[in-house]
Amino acid sequence: MVKDNSSEIGFEKQIWDAAEELRGSMDAAEYKHVVLGLIFLKYLSDKFEERYQELVEEGDGFEEDIDEYTYKNIFFVPPEARWSEIAKKANTAENGLAIDAAMKSIEDNNKSLKGILPKNFSRPELDKKKLGAVIDIFTNVQMSEKGDKKDILGRTYEYCLSMFAETEGKKAGEFYTPACVVKTLVSVLKPFDGRVYDPCCGSGGMFVQSKNFIDNHSGNINNLSIYGQESNPTTWKMAKMNLAIRGLEANLGEHQEDTFLNDLHPTLKADYIMANPPFNLKKWGQEQLQDDVRWKYGIPPKGNANFAWMQHMIHHLSPKGKIGLVLANGSLSSTTSGEGKIRQAIVEDDLVECIIALPTQLFYTTGIPVCLWFLNRNKKQKGKTLFIDAREMGTMVSRKLRELTDEDINLIADTFTKFEEGTLEDEKGFCKVSDLKEIKKHDFILTPGRYVGFKPEEDDGIPFEEKMKTLTTELDALFKESHELEGKIRQNLKDIGFEF
Repeated sequence: MVKDNSSEIGFEKQIWDAAEELRGSMDAAEYKHVVLGLIFLKYLSDKFEERYQELVEEGDGFEEDIDEYTYKNIFFVPPEARWSEIAKKANTAENGLAIDAAMKSIEDNNKSLKGILPKNFSRPELDKKKLGAVIDIFTNVQMSEKGDKKDILGRTYEYCLSMFAETEGKKAGEFYTPACVVKTLVSVLKPFDGRVYDPCCGSGGMFVQSKNFIDNHSGNINNLSIYGQESNPTTWKMAKMNLAIRGLEANLGEHQEDTFLNDLHPTLKADYIMANPPFNLKKWGQEQLQDDVRWKYGIPPKGNANFAWMQHMIHHLSPKGKIGLVLANGSLSSTTSGEGKIRQAIVEDDLVECIIALPTQLFYTTGIPVCLWFLNRNKKQKGKTLFIDAREMGTMVSRKLRELTDEDINLIADTFTKFEEGTLEDEKGFCKVSDLKEIKKHDFILTPGRYVGFKPEEDDGIPFEEKMKTLTTELDALFKESHELEGKIRQNLKDIGFEF
């Protein structure tokens, strides 16, 4: 059986279905913060309670000492904000007020959460009976990390993010990149240690998958330093919560900010940069940035930020730095407004290590096909670029959505590893290693299909003459049937007085 990337979603779906009861007529974009805020509050309380019981058992009376929690990276939850208190008021008209007060109290006691948590549960349009029912369901679920259920809340948070992305459709691009796309970036880049940066970090998915990769390969997350930036204020708050749930410390700046107009990490030189910027962003502030130091390869066009994002990332690379970047396919071939010249200059500087063409329907936000760019300041295969055509990969998981399976992702990552090691053999229709001379022949257009060619047709063992005989026999039968139908239609028309 084909294995897809969906989590074991029994529990996650249970939480989602329960929370859906709460929605009513509320807009998905608003409702998202209600659900994710509730999950986050329950998580904080569960983690606090675990540590609280440890301190009670130690018997030294330190269970209300904030320092006993913060030094273990656990947020302190004051008495009035603990879930046990929320649960007592679940089925009262004041349940929303109690949650808002809890959120404020937690922020007051934890500076890093200041201004992050949603405090809108008391609003009139939020049905308090349904809110109470959801609180009751959450009360019966232990969300902290336990045995096989490790990171269950993080998974639940991500599952709900993906469901909101599906619900919001085109509006979801600013906060969510499909997990299978992020996994592919991470599997190729292999961010084990150093500085990781995402200049348009959304809800923090790149960082979460980096942690998962390290966990799955017995690494140490403390060897990574995380930096990010996000321009949307509510999305920035979601990222802060998402990373807090995962126990990840990250520098996302003191507030949301536009990456182009106010770079919050101007001196950063990152070892790994992963990003899924908005596709073909039009109004990005080019007029104000004409002489910017980041445009080493040419000023990006006013109406498309693709090569502004790429050059921003190149500017932030360390001497051994690598980039994994999701862009619309137009970035591979466009020659308008100087984009072709910028792409050529980047290729000639020997930065482009790998280009992957992805299949359609991977994103909730768009059905258009996209590609992955991998750039590297210190390529193992100097002067060479790997092209992979993955357009036929993936499995449809719904009528509108496709996912790359774990097998697909592993095949791509293994292909890249063999390329790095110099052992990869070209495979027609799938992968090809090309040099600058060949890329120049194609006018620096980087569409993988131009390089990998077509897969050879499988020989089914049937001689050509036999195939043609079968086809012509079938065609003759179809012609006869067509004539018979034409005769019947003419007769029917004649019967009602419309002979011709």
